[in-house]
Amino acid sequence: MTGPDRRSILKALVATLAGLSVGGLDTPVAAAASESWTTQTLEAFADTLIPGQRRFSGDVVVAGAVTGPGAVQAGVVSLLESPQLPVAPLLPAIAALLDARAVAYAALRLIWLSPTRPPFVGLSFSDRTALVGGLFGPDDPDRPIWQVMSLLVGLAFDTAGQQDTVEALGQGHPGLTWLRFPQPDPDGLWRFPEYSYGRPLAELHPNTTASGSPA
Repeated sequence: MTGPDRRSILKALVATLAGLSVGGLDTPVAAAASESWTTQTLEAFADTLIPGQRRFSGDVVVAGAVTGPGAVQAGVVSLLESPQLPVAPLLPAIAALLDARAVAYAALRLIWLSPTRPPFVGLSFSDRTALVGGLFGPDDPDRPIWQVMSLLVGLAFDTAGQQDTVEALGQGHPGLTWLRFPQPDPDGLWRFPEYSYGRPLAELHPNTTASGSPA
């Protein structure tokens, strides 16, 4: 691949995951203003992993393989493009790498790709799925990149990693709403008075701090 090498891309992806795990982004990020080729390719990749319904008639990026929201509707591009995350400058290289794989995939199968849209977007949903499945093969040299990218896609849908969780719920985040993520208590905190086993597994240590950290 040209441009940033695999090590640089992977380091940025891992740093992005680490930043999100600390507490997410400080502020919600606005949706991408323009559908560049990079954005279209990344959205199509995300829609392949967590598909959703088309956003409008004639939507070719979101394949519409299912009903209900998917990763695109959940704001995956907003998460990836955040200037607070180190992966943002490398997204064109990642999208170009995926499009190159799409060209090779199509050439081997004599699939015609429209020159007016990114190669990966030009594939059918079944072909996108087959291609993406192969990216995770044990012998694929770019496998670590796609593994981390898939984690980011999941974070956008499952946790609204690009937003404060309380705010995301208040705004009806598609992923959290679809998963029926519980609402917090009135003070914005989550408490779970019912134990999954019907009883606490251990007594609370007397020196446990107010935040729940061990002494």
